Amino acid sequence: MAYDIAQLDLADFAVLADTLGDTPETVVAVHLLRKKLCKAFVAGSPTCFSAAIVQGHFDSEEPRGFGTEAQALWELLQLVEGWDCIGVNRQCAKSLGDLIEKSNGVKVRYYYDVYHSLTRPIQLFTNDQVRELTIHDRNLIASAPIEIQGSSYENTETMLSEGIVAGAIDAGQLVSIAHTSGVTDLHGEIGVGTLEPWRKRGLCSAAASIVSNRLQEQGRVPVWSTGEDNFASLRVAAKLGFQEVSRRTYVILVKN
Repeated sequence: MAYDIAQLDLADFAVLADTLGDTPETVVAVHLLRKKLCKAFVAGSPTCFSAAIVQGHFDSEEPRGFGTEAQALWELLQLVEGWDCIGVNRQCAKSLGDLIEKSNGVKVRYYYDVYHSLTRPIQLFTNDQVRELTIHDRNLIASAPIEIQGSSYENTETMLSEGIVAGAIDAGQLVSIAHTSGVTDLHGEIGVGTLEPWRKRGLCSAAASIVSNRLQEQGRVPVWSTGEDNFASLRVAAKLGFQEVSRRTYVILVKN
């Protein structure tokens, strides 16, 4: 079957965002589409597609695929540059992997991305080093290592003014962060990071509980996604009361 495939113009991003819907699995993709911080590709139309791919500017190597037709996703991937894995519906992951292996002559492996939501009131965890961050903390974030600077916004100022950010500060330096990596009408996904020497001190739990609490105050459901073997992240999610709601699958190119 031949599909009508195309890269979308920016004017169609909001339409695709509406079509994807507002679920834990679509939070970041919809957020990126509405802020126009991505590229988007569809097989079909933005309102009725066989497959769609959203490739964020900040993690272009890991685009997000939607739809269950593996062939359509594979044809769309021909338009996507710089990817080395794609997150897709579990239903079509193996079929897509087989197409990639057959067409590209490479091996793939599969990896679960586990989605959680928090539907009961958050239990706040306090720590003297952890607080909510504001626009006045932009230089604190900018001077931190890249892995705890956050992303998914145009810049640090926008992340602080439009999103929710909390962090742990030690000796005047940011050492842990929790922030909204995507926000929709109904949900807010939380991204976290802690520098290795400061792990296992409860800093991430305290920061993430602040962000979760603020999201719930706004009437949004906090969302947490992490890899199937990221046990540290899974433990924090469980500690905060998040419960698994679904899984997607990364189809990953195996590099020699």
